[in-house]
Amino acid sequence: MNPMTPSAFQLPERLSAKSDPKLIADDERHLAAIAASLEQSIADLTGRLEAVRKMPGGQGQAAMDRDQEIHRLSGRLRALRRFGLDLCLGRTVSADGSETVYIGRLGLTDDEGRRLLLDWRSPAAEPFFGATHGDSMGLASRRRYRWTRGRISDYWEEVFTPEGLEGHAALDDQSAFIASLGSNRSERMRDVLGTIQADQDAIIRAGSRGTLVVDGGPGTGKTVVALHRAAYLLYSDPRVGHHRGGVLFIGPHQPYLNYVADVLPSLGEEGVQTCTLRELIAEGAEAAIEPDPVVVRLKSAAGMVQAIEPAVRLYERPPTEGMDVETHWSEVSLDPGDWAAAFEAVELGTPHNEARAQIWDELVAILIDKHGDEDVSEDLLRRSLAQNRELVKALYRAWPMIEAADLVGDLWTVPAYLRMCAPWLDEDEVARLQRDEPQAWTVSDLPLLDAARQRLGDPEASRNARRREAAIASEREVIDKVVEDILEAGDGNVEGMILLKGADLQDALVHYEDLETAEPDLLAGPFAHVVVDEAQELTDAQWQMLVRRCPSRSFTIVGDRAQARHGFTESWRERLARVGLERNELASLNINYRTPEEVMAEAEQVIKAALPDANVPTSVRRSGVPVEHGSTSDLDSILDAWLAEHSEGTACVIGAPAFEETPRVRSLSPELSKGLEFDLVVLIDPESFGGGITGAVDRYVAMTRATQRLVVLTSERSDQPALEM
Repeated sequence: MNPMTPSAFQLPERLSAKSDPKLIADDERHLAAIAASLEQSIADLTGRLEAVRKMPGGQGQAAMDRDQEIHRLSGRLRALRRFGLDLCLGRTVSADGSETVYIGRLGLTDDEGRRLLLDWRSPAAEPFFGATHGDSMGLASRRRYRWTRGRISDYWEEVFTPEGLEGHAALDDQSAFIASLGSNRSERMRDVLGTIQADQDAIIRAGSRGTLVVDGGPGTGKTVVALHRAAYLLYSDPRVGHHRGGVLFIGPHQPYLNYVADVLPSLGEEGVQTCTLRELIAEGAEAAIEPDPVVVRLKSAAGMVQAIEPAVRLYERPPTEGMDVETHWSEVSLDPGDWAAAFEAVELGTPHNEARAQIWDELVAILIDKHGDEDVSEDLLRRSLAQNRELVKALYRAWPMIEAADLVGDLWTVPAYLRMCAPWLDEDEVARLQRDEPQAWTVSDLPLLDAARQRLGDPEASRNARRREAAIASEREVIDKVVEDILEAGDGNVEGMILLKGADLQDALVHYEDLETAEPDLLAGPFAHVVVDEAQELTDAQWQMLVRRCPSRSFTIVGDRAQARHGFTESWRERLARVGLERNELASLNINYRTPEEVMAEAEQVIKAALPDANVPTSVRRSGVPVEHGSTSDLDSILDAWLAEHSEGTACVIGAPAFEETPRVRSLSPELSKGLEFDLVVLIDPESFGGGITGAVDRYVAMTRATQRLVVLTSERSDQPALEM
């Protein structure tokens, strides 16, 4: 190592034994090579990105290729700049000692093609995560680094063979993973890639065919698995890559998405679409919670979405009477059979609003064929028919443009319409679903709005397409005229005249970039793979929203039946088969890596009182801190003392809506705390969360958010011992 190069290691005094050059000299040399290669790679990528951005925009496939290259180079550059040396997670040494492999968030090679970092997602990197003492996977040892502000502040060695002890092992009483469990939490999920466990890694690397259900209790790393699996599949599986549709990641609520926002970019993936179920639908942001449980039950059933098809079909009936259509040259008859033929010409799967253009084209073809005047061009006939108000009105009446919101709103305000579209409902149920304001949307309406929007399509799509076609035709007419004028003038440049006559050149002169185009709906799909976290809460109707976006039925479903607020009495297999996901496999996570044993012991009593067969995971560690109980009057003093004692970390008060958040203390409802974790959790009046399964699940979820300390406060003193301050 060059003496002028700063060391990659900055170990505290208490770890001075690990600073022995015999242990870290090889790492120092390799990390120095990584640093030099990173600097060169960043410079090269910056130059290439600038060059691509200066290239002409082009059009069509050329423009798309240029944009994709800019996106690829920009993503790679951001990833390299984001980390630096801490791209390196650790290293492995083969059983025979012949090969040392350094594992990174991304792959990296030097100018000579020497592999400096192996991408964590590559098959050859699997032993770094999967090796155990029962199956060493060909390793003598594994070293994991802990990085602090760009320097290695600690490292751990795990040895799998006797030979691994010789000369390069720095052994500890705790593994890297166990040591990391007690570290302080922050507003964003901490980096865990370097400490993925073998049981988690096996699920992350499972294939993408069919549906994989990851079932596990609190703290088992379900979210970790879900996020890393999304990044792994995008990298390794050609069926899932961005050009095949990419990955959609569904989280339970916005605080959760904020919490995990840094994870995928830190894994080198920025193209995953992440959202909540609400965000799949424009109306979701303002949708209220439906207060009537009967209405929730009726709308959440898978069968309710089936009402959309007959609701649309009502507006797709060809006229039963003929009409005479006048052109500028003659009159042509259009009989009911012609209308029926035009309606039947709609291509299978075409959304209703987009199909009208196909019907119009077929009607015009029928009328032109009937006109039979060879002296009149088809173009003139088409223009003449487009100006026939009666014909246009007749088509609009027979096949009107429909807004999804209007269609669904009518179901809730016109009882006869609902009875016709959902004949399985009885009179009481029809009456129960009616409301005064048709578009007072609730969360329960969103699956029906989604189904209606897919079936109907965009009412503006056809009009926008025709406006665009007309604008292009108009520009081409002007270009043709200009070209003809230039050719008539002629300047003797034969090559130039030939080029001007070329269709490709004339097409290139059209300003496509100036024409109005609709913004694509990035959440509409289709996606190659969908990951769903906290999936135990989804209704059948909500599952249909997701299945609709993933024709391949390739899903990763993460959840815990014991954390379902409204109960989950079926098996995963039964639930998913009912919504069309019949090819599914189950993987279980049974070790709680987050919640200390002291907290889990009390949480287990809470959930098993309501669900005796709840699969409660086993905690892997003790904190030495028992669960504390006290009065709500103690809240301020508890938080003040904790903040004074801890300069880092986060706390959360759960169950006190009036409590005002501070930078390091969150205030959440039990439902919105799901999927999150905090160093200190303070529960306020947990018995007020409600009774039955919902109340028990909310208490269980809230208690298991704690990674170090749990305090339970009640409004009145009880038989609980006084809180020790």
